[in-house]
Amino acid sequence: MSKLDMTCVNAIRVLSADAIQKANSGHPGLPLGSAPIAYELWAHHMNHNPKNAQWANRDRFVLSAGHGSAMLYSLLHLFGYGLTMDDMKQFRQDGSLTPGHPEYGHTTGVEATTGPLGAGMGMAVGMAMAEAHLAAIFNRPGYPVVDHYTYALGGDGCMMEGISSEAFSLAGTLGLDKLIIFYDSNRISIEGSTDIAFTEDVQVRMRAFGFQTITVENGNDLAAIGAAIEEAKADKEHPSFITVKTEIGYGCPGKQGTAAAHGAPLGEDNIRAMKENLGWPEPDKTFNIPDEVYAHYQELAAAGAEKEAAWDKMFAEYCTKYPDMKARWDEFRGPVNAEKLLSDEDYWAYEDKSVATRNLSGVMINRLKDRLPQLIGGSADLAPSNKTHMKDAGDFRRSDYAGRNLHFGVRELAMGAISNGIALHGGLRTYAATFFVFSDYMKPMIRLAALMGLPVTYVFTHDSIGVGEDGPTHEPIEQMAMLRAVPNVNVIRPADATETAAAWYLAVTSEKTPTALVLTRQGLPQLPGSGKEALKGAYVVSEAKDPEHIDGIYIATGSEVSLAIEAQKQLEAEGSSVRVVSMPCADIFEQQSDEYKETILPHNIRARVAVEALSSYGWERYTGLDGAIVAMKSFGASAPAATLFKKFGFTKENVAAVMRQTILKNEG
Repeated sequence: MSKLDMTCVNAIRVLSADAIQKANSGHPGLPLGSAPIAYELWAHHMNHNPKNAQWANRDRFVLSAGHGSAMLYSLLHLFGYGLTMDDMKQFRQDGSLTPGHPEYGHTTGVEATTGPLGAGMGMAVGMAMAEAHLAAIFNRPGYPVVDHYTYALGGDGCMMEGISSEAFSLAGTLGLDKLIIFYDSNRISIEGSTDIAFTEDVQVRMRAFGFQTITVENGNDLAAIGAAIEEAKADKEHPSFITVKTEIGYGCPGKQGTAAAHGAPLGEDNIRAMKENLGWPEPDKTFNIPDEVYAHYQELAAAGAEKEAAWDKMFAEYCTKYPDMKARWDEFRGPVNAEKLLSDEDYWAYEDKSVATRNLSGVMINRLKDRLPQLIGGSADLAPSNKTHMKDAGDFRRSDYAGRNLHFGVRELAMGAISNGIALHGGLRTYAATFFVFSDYMKPMIRLAALMGLPVTYVFTHDSIGVGEDGPTHEPIEQMAMLRAVPNVNVIRPADATETAAAWYLAVTSEKTPTALVLTRQGLPQLPGSGKEALKGAYVVSEAKDPEHIDGIYIATGSEVSLAIEAQKQLEAEGSSVRVVSMPCADIFEQQSDEYKETILPHNIRARVAVEALSSYGWERYTGLDGAIVAMKSFGASAPAATLFKKFGFTKENVAAVMRQTILKNEG
């Protein structure tokens, strides 16, 4: 290791410490301990070009331990990704490009939004799966146009979180040899030594998952770290797990190796002592990086640009030799042709018979697979129930990465993270499926998808007490309200075939918003009044017999839309004029113009009844003080679905009675 290399490592340390101190907030321990890992990887092993952060064949780096963001920002600054010294000085400040945890789409060079520990590990597995799939599709002899590694760095916290075990178990099963994980093993957590709660042999666990395991005893030994990376790359059958034994807060006297270095600024005196200890020039100065350090980083960045230039040359030859593959490449990486899909009559066709929306969703998936070759997805061991299997599309497995059906196993949390990673990689559209009640397991990763603006599609079936005999453990009640509360998620509960087609249309044409499809187990009739107006989130599915004099409005979703129409007919026979509004997606309805919303839900009609076999929470927004809600006020029960719908008041008689009372209340 040269003196210049060590100075460049220490530049990451002192810049991180100064940024955290100025903000009076942050986590200096990881940047000080892991700086040698990051430098050796980025400088000598990782293919990346700071001048083009979106180079398709770049290696990916995910900082799963997102609290160590100051280290990542220091790397981006020093390598020339566009972060200025002023940006470093604005660490953790409002509107800055250096927020407390890395945010994808906000800071150039950040590959994933990380914060919840372990999430980055799962997303790295997804990126590696995407690389393997695209390589199997596009590479030709002599033209490895998709050929890159995915690296992730995390610590003890990432290894304690269960999501890592879920994701690594699948990665090992799949033999993702281009996935390399760095374990910053400093044996310290916030509460002190990891011995108080974490004494397992992590390497044994990782070998059991199917990883090659490598240990670097000295976290400051750049040569040993480099040798470990090359050893990892040499294994073509297994993903690799590199344990690097580090000292948290390295270089800071009095705090090195202690929990005190983890999550608080070091203090000005300690930083000065650290700089002196590291032999840093002019230790009294802050944000002071020697010119020779910048010059060396610029040389390293130029080498990355040369690697992209070589790839560009190869890719140009590939496109000339395989023009059909170039066209396919553009199709995979471009937006879905929304206009073409909207006017595709075969896509929108349906049979006029009672069908569960989960089955209808399965039909749509198999129609889309031929229209969207970039579509890939699967289920958490529930494909036969979720109806998510793509026929004749192959299974993604160790022996065939070209398969489009993903088998996540019973790993909902990791499935959410992996799906995010696939979307982050680029070039693919992905979906993930499970029972709606188990969206609880996925919620943290759905939240990250919404934060990152990833158009992942979630297929949630068995959407209500209609699950029946499996009982309250499997009957979702509050999950709809939970997902509707997450910003930037379109939650769609379709009522029939046309609305299901609309739901999938919205999902695959979305550019910055994830979509949750909430689907029935039981059959539903096809509604004569349903149509593409469902794309607006809500519309009149069955107009009142006298549209000029409407007594009340039903607002319903999914399986309860047909129920509301039955109640409407009963009331009309009694002389009442009632409109039925289907609201498959309140999120999209709220995006419509005030004029459109007024045509659907006129403000002067206050007798409104919402009908949904889920929690009532949130429906007050549309029913107001004068309306009513027919919904679940408790958990469900174990019995046949028909019994439960009657037990909890989801009958045309009760729904009609509630409207009758609501109309009378408003007339009074």
